[in-house]
Amino acid sequence: MIALVTGQAVAFWLLAPFMVLAALGIVLSRKPVHSALFMAFVMIALAVQYGALDSPFLLAVQIIVYTGAIMMLFLFVVMLVGVDTTDSVVETIKGQRVLAVLAAIALLVLVVVGLGHAVAGTPHGLAEANSLGNAQGIAYLLFNRYVLVLEAAAALLLIATIGAMVLAHRERTTPKKSQPEQSRERMQAYARTGAHPGGLPASGVFARHNGVDAPSLLPDGSVAEPSVSRTLKLRGVMLRGDNLADPVRESLAAIEPESEDTVGGRTVAQAHAEGEAQVRADGAAQAEREQLEAAVSAGAGTESAEGTEER
Repeated sequence: MIALVTGQAVAFWLLAPFMVLAALGIVLSRKPVHSALFMAFVMIALAVQYGALDSPFLLAVQIIVYTGAIMMLFLFVVMLVGVDTTDSVVETIKGQRVLAVLAAIALLVLVVVGLGHAVAGTPHGLAEANSLGNAQGIAYLLFNRYVLVLEAAAALLLIATIGAMVLAHRERTTPKKSQPEQSRERMQAYARTGAHPGGLPASGVFARHNGVDAPSLLPDGSVAEPSVSRTLKLRGVMLRGDNLADPVRESLAAIEPESEDTVGGRTVAQAHAEGEAQVRADGAAQAEREQLEAAVSAGAGTESAEGTEER
């Protein structure tokens, strides 16, 4: 008897290779936003697999909850932080490489065992479990056999939500200013210091960088400093305006090597060299600032210990 090709097999063999490649792209991609997009593709393909296996409830949950909500939230957070921000490669958890190797071996064994059961064995109980319908069968299991586990998970999520709200809450120390008061203060600051009374310029440069760590450029090509948060400046992750213009400079250098830069009247090569030198200087300043902060922290710890001994 010749076995017929089923829809589940077609869906699996069409999507499984792309899912494996996308999973490798999650790990091997240099930019976090690309990893997030690869993961979104894996989740959507997994939802299609659920649909092919007669699980419409899991298909809907996979699309609406995981891909549509959680994964897109990750993607937006990555884009908000900045797609070009370099990550620290310093290991802060001891032994994480060994744990990662052990976890990879355990995952490999699990995958081999699962594939072995899928190839050598036959599924049992699927028709019985879906006899009343897929959603009805899952509801019966959740609210009967696993009702305590479901309630415990719900309580844990509720506690985590309340804890996040408590940690993020802060008491207001000054009365909230009304809109007329804020407008009056902006006009007074404009009269005293010449500060622009309008809103701050938006960060990011069109078609080049969309992160909040990229300063916006003024019409003359210079950098608008207020467009980047003061916190990002102190962290030293703000991108320089000269670096934002590097792709344009490279294009100009390919056309005319001796062409002058639009900002400063320098040649393309001079502007590029000055930008690299400034980046090195910023890195040295950041390292010196971190050493000073460490020294201050160590001094504060010593003073605290001496005060404890005196008491």
